Amino acid sequence: MRIVSLDIQNFRCIKQAHIAFKSQTVLVGDNNCGKSTVLEAIDLVLGPDRMSRHPVVDEYDFFTGKYLNNDEPIQILSEVVVIDLSEEQLRYFNSHIEWYDTENMSMLSEPPASQTDKDNVVPALRVRFVGNYNKDEDDFEGYTYYANPPAIADGKPDVFSKKDKRMCGFLYLRTLRTGSRALSMEHGSLLDIILSIKELRPQMWEDVIHQINHVTVAAEPELGISEVLTSLQDEIHKLLPADTANNPVMKVSDLTRENLRRAITVFLDSGLRREDDTVYAVPYYKMGTGTINVLVLSLLRIIANLKQKVIFAMEEPEIAIPPYIQKSIITNVLSNSHQAIFTSHSPYVLEEFSPDNVIVLSNDMGVLNYEAAKLPPQVKLKAYREDLRRKYFESLLSKRVLITEGRTEYDVYSAAARRLEELDSAKYASFDRMGIALVNAESDSKVAPLGKYYKSLNKTVYAVFDKQDEAASKNIAESVDEAYEAQEHGIENVVLNGISEAALRRYTNEIIADGRWPSDLVGETPTPDVNYSELKGIMFKFFKRKKGEGALADLIAQCKADEFPTFVSDTISDIKSKIDSILLE
Repeated sequence: MRIVSLDIQNFRCIKQAHIAFKSQTVLVGDNNCGKSTVLEAIDLVLGPDRMSRHPVVDEYDFFTGKYLNNDEPIQILSEVVVIDLSEEQLRYFNSHIEWYDTENMSMLSEPPASQTDKDNVVPALRVRFVGNYNKDEDDFEGYTYYANPPAIADGKPDVFSKKDKRMCGFLYLRTLRTGSRALSMEHGSLLDIILSIKELRPQMWEDVIHQINHVTVAAEPELGISEVLTSLQDEIHKLLPADTANNPVMKVSDLTRENLRRAITVFLDSGLRREDDTVYAVPYYKMGTGTINVLVLSLLRIIANLKQKVIFAMEEPEIAIPPYIQKSIITNVLSNSHQAIFTSHSPYVLEEFSPDNVIVLSNDMGVLNYEAAKLPPQVKLKAYREDLRRKYFESLLSKRVLITEGRTEYDVYSAAARRLEELDSAKYASFDRMGIALVNAESDSKVAPLGKYYKSLNKTVYAVFDKQDEAASKNIAESVDEAYEAQEHGIENVVLNGISEAALRRYTNEIIADGRWPSDLVGETPTPDVNYSELKGIMFKFFKRKKGEGALADLIAQCKADEFPTFVSDTISDIKSKIDSILLE
């Protein structure tokens, strides 16, 4: 069984959405665009325990908090379509089966028998959640039901029960955070999920509560607490009958089973021993981060192995987990689930997926849009696999991208932004702080195609490039949001013709003094009295010789505020200014 589509209305930050899923899917997008809401919307429909909460939804689950329109209830709607049902599931859901066209990605409306024989038409199950405010009860309510048939004899839809949901095998792991709940008995913890899968419900609560109720503390007379409590009883009896409020004692707690679920946790050997050589055990969350991470991974492996061929949804598996464990988690889940759906902000997670399986979400005033990432234009699969994969996914995770036409430009603008921020943070900012990922187009001919590609993913796209002919310049400008064109050819000329003489001489003297001057240019080693025009010519050869080694970026990184090439500093300042103006709107 796997989810092929999800429709959402009026749920949290989403007023309207339609998303098509692949077998393995990772959702990316800006913070608060709706990634977690998508998983929560699926959980409303397929999660066996989600309907046990009261209320199932509340005021803040409605889009903009509005649950009435002219005194009429507004509905939260989540509808899921699943296909690839097993033989057992087909028998179980027999009377509710519909037909889905995988080619057109749409449900068929009462198709003739001949249509259902086509290879691209498969059995499907369509299920809905509806939540709303009940004015009569002054409360919120929610139901899950089969979309087919739309209603049974009494006019009410056929309920999709907890037992029905368990047949679907949907497993949702919310954000792991630091793993502090992983081995507790709280609902939804990793340990609780394992016990649920194994259908184990330890009936220990009554015994524990009974034992606690028979434990009294501070009863010794010398502590003085019993005397105070007796005095309290005497005062009470002046106002109430003598057979009430008797025998006040202090006990450990008034714990309920829910309190106990949060309190009970697993202890582990700390590796230390007490003076009597007994083991000193500590709560597992007091262990080191590395140990907690390994525990989390181990629990996830157990879950994956127990729940073969399920729909596995997981929120931000990278939280507080190092890259190698992130990768291991993804590998385990993908190999042990029929479908896996993740949200993530980690390039280490994303690079375990092909670009076609990455869905980029964007939210426009409540309308959630999605786009499959696909391979960037003019990028060969081999180059993507070997060199570009992580950088590519870093750009997918950013709201804004800056396209440079080559590696040297990439390094120069990165170094310039960092240095300028150090010198004047009011006017300049690093690209990291501006939420911009830099993309190396590798040639000026690839700037426009990449610009169109990233704009199709609803990114804000900037591009910086050398002097172009009129047609190429216009093409780039039309492909991006903001185009910055230098008036010279070659980044070396842009920098050398714009940088101050003092900065260039200082850098030149430093590399000569440090013995970093190239041996093949030793005959042209600059002397202190070389004129500036000649110095620029020599250093042009030097930077061409050192292209790809970051030398030009090193020159920029040691500049003072008034020494930068004007085009470079003005470009960075203008980008920051435009972003600031958008944030202030």
